[in-house]
Amino acid sequence: MKPTTRFRHLIEAPEIFCMPGVHDPLTARVAEKVGFQAITCGGYSTTASLLGRPDTSILTMTEMADHYTRLCDAVDIPVFGDGDTGFGNVTNTARTVKRYEKTGLAGMFIEDQVYPKRCGHMAGKDVIDAKDMLGKIKAALDSRIDPDFIIMARTDALAVHGIDDAIERAQMYRDAGADLIFVEAPTDENDMKRICSEIDAPCMANNVEGGQSPILSGPELADIGYALYTHPVAMSHAIAHTAFKLYETLMKDQTTGAFNDHIMGFDDFHDLAGLPEQRHQERACQDFADTLMTNKKSENNR
Repeated sequence: MKPTTRFRHLIEAPEIFCMPGVHDPLTARVAEKVGFQAITCGGYSTTASLLGRPDTSILTMTEMADHYTRLCDAVDIPVFGDGDTGFGNVTNTARTVKRYEKTGLAGMFIEDQVYPKRCGHMAGKDVIDAKDMLGKIKAALDSRIDPDFIIMARTDALAVHGIDDAIERAQMYRDAGADLIFVEAPTDENDMKRICSEIDAPCMANNVEGGQSPILSGPELADIGYALYTHPVAMSHAIAHTAFKLYETLMKDQTTGAFNDHIMGFDDFHDLAGLPEQRHQERACQDFADTLMTNKKSENNR
């Protein structure tokens, strides 16, 4: 089954599912090994991974697409992408969808923030007119090749104009054809319940540790009515925290010995990275070549 179709089935299933955020291809492999059925990587983690900088629209569309190509090559499970604001107008949005679909993504979202945008849980956001976003949604839907490629519409209007405007926008975005809806940064459970009850569409919840929204478990979010949820930045924050602890230990002790319990073993890391499979393929190719050469020599000696 295609990743796009598998992802659509997950969204349409009655059970909620968690789509964790990954930081890079390595952590994508970890998420797959643990057993998650789909993953995502937003602009926040991509910017941190590639540049070590905050999520403020400083990556280009092609840089994001290249990152998604590597993620999709690393795993077999569906990967969901961040299309930012479409990186411009309807023409830019159409190009973004076409480029993203070629990476192997199972879907993507576009949002109604003013460009340059910022992380949805940062202060100082602004949004474009709803009619301009509706045009981008049409451009996105018209541009995809695979009808199962998910287009999610995100609105950041709640922090700018309030919950009523955010829900109204989300309803219009659904009417325009968006497969999935994401109302960013509700500040309490009442708003979350309104989002899921008043929007006739599968909705995504966003658990940002330290952000504006309450952090709820999968069962709690399912009771509210969400179809899926993500912890998009937890891994990036965990990596930064662990890096500080490791380097502080090395600076203080002049050795990593005190940190050994928190370091993956040499062979275990190679297993995770796929070295055994790579070596098996190399041997198979060499055996194939050796067999052909042996057969050729036999023919020449007849």
